[in-house]
Amino acid sequence: MKINFIIKQLQLKETFSIAYGNYDKRQALLVELSYLDSKGYGECVEIDYYHISLQNFVLKLKEIQSAIEAHKIVHPKEFFQFLLSLNLHPFLLSALDCAYWDLFGKLENKSFIELNRLPAEHLTESSITISVDTIDEQIRKIEESLWNKFKVKCKGLDKNNVEKLLLSDRNIALDSNASFTDEDCIWLQENAGIQKFLYLEQPRPIDQYRILRKDRFANWMADEDCQNIESLDELIPYYKSINIKLMKCGGLTPALQMIRKAKELGYKIMVGCMTESSVGISAGCVLTGLTDYADLDGANLISNDYATGNFVENGKIILSGKPGLGIDLK
Repeated sequence: MKINFIIKQLQLKETFSIAYGNYDKRQALLVELSYLDSKGYGECVEIDYYHISLQNFVLKLKEIQSAIEAHKIVHPKEFFQFLLSLNLHPFLLSALDCAYWDLFGKLENKSFIELNRLPAEHLTESSITISVDTIDEQIRKIEESLWNKFKVKCKGLDKNNVEKLLLSDRNIALDSNASFTDEDCIWLQENAGIQKFLYLEQPRPIDQYRILRKDRFANWMADEDCQNIESLDELIPYYKSINIKLMKCGGLTPALQMIRKAKELGYKIMVGCMTESSVGISAGCVLTGLTDYADLDGANLISNDYATGNFVENGKIILSGKPGLGIDLK
């Protein structure tokens, strides 16, 4: 097996504004694993508020390259145990895990769906993100969109804006990126009208969720508070829903375990994304037969997608049906 890796730049179609800041581009690390004539691909991105350094990841890959290339082809779950022994950051772990699933499926001539016997008939529809902006501009974008579900970013709580969004009678979720106060959260979860929102994502900074009550009207969804499977038990009294992102939890292998446990604990589940190319989005798409929500618009928000594979068209998940994760570079 051979490994190659390169840092690429993802250019956003328009400035992406969230409570953490404004972004016009993202750096992505593309990982390629190859064996014989088959190539598998994985990806992770540089996110400042996660303190990610792709240069550090490149140094780590150079350090472990010989160990990876010496490894024989085994089942991906066995390869994942090997990856765990390398003490990798979850973002880098995810890129390698996804690349290996893509490669293994191509070698076996079976899709990830087939290899894991996953449902693929009724795939959850994805939302598209509406950046922080004036409420009138956000509503204009919603009304002009061909998508059916929307994740509206906000920076702090404006009750008048909330009322306007509720009156729009569209399928809307709120994502404050941890910018709500305790008082905001109390007002939201005690307001019966808030049930119209699909969910309210990561209202408070990490580990400041104890003001939340899952038995009230708000469908609170954990994002940064839910990093891995170990988070699930602790969050039960506070969150009804969780956002599983492959980069956060370490890839497709742990995501499958996390989904299984989350279902047992009664959570609603979303598969989410960062700003990603079709390499990352193709991996997320294969899980949408298992989830209640999807937020996989990352590749739709960039202007220089360098891959093809599974994709999202006006919210509908389209699986390529190709082996592995179906990823090819353009």
